[in-house]
Amino acid sequence: MKSSSATVAPAAAKSLVDIAVLDDDLDFIHYVEDFLKGEGIYQVRAFTHPDDLYLACQERRPEIVLLDMKMGPFRGDQVLERLQELHSEICIIVVTGYPSLEDMRATFKRKVFDYLAKPFSLAQMRQTLRNAIETYALGHTPTERLRDRLGRRIKMLRVEQSWSLKDLAGRTGISVSQLSSIERGAHMPSMESLLGLCQAFELRPSELLAAIEF
Repeated sequence: MKSSSATVAPAAAKSLVDIAVLDDDLDFIHYVEDFLKGEGIYQVRAFTHPDDLYLACQERRPEIVLLDMKMGPFRGDQVLERLQELHSEICIIVVTGYPSLEDMRATFKRKVFDYLAKPFSLAQMRQTLRNAIETYALGHTPTERLRDRLGRRIKMLRVEQSWSLKDLAGRTGISVSQLSSIERGAHMPSMESLLGLCQAFELRPSELLAAIEF
């Protein structure tokens, strides 16, 4: 069985986590902006109209969206659906001043990351954002994000096929230890490994990369 190498990416400086806030309450927006900027690890863009958020996402997709669910004439659930259609990889955290158990259940069915009910403490927001950063590997360099997203996608495809790492190794010629490293996002697959993985999953490389929206 052949063994394909994995490429180790050089270390690079961390980048700020890009957060977009959509809310019709200007006082709340200023409150959140001041807090996030003061943390020193976020860059923040705030919007009061969904169309402005959609346009901003096209120009530069945020990593996290803090989405208010009650915005006068605008329905937060419709904004949420639209965002997930256009940018499935965005981490969305719902914020609302009118929480209910039914709303929370409906929200989580739409695969949002978390739900913050107003009024919430700064400690709650800080912890929620830290959880999102860890889960989505945010604030990393582009190379680190690519490794992480690609690894998670490869693992998902393997699990969907009910294959073990050993099964995938047998189909690709990549060692189990290398596959494990790739899936964890610790290493980038070599071109030969990437082509072998795509062949095993019956995908074109472009399809695999498109699925991770990178």
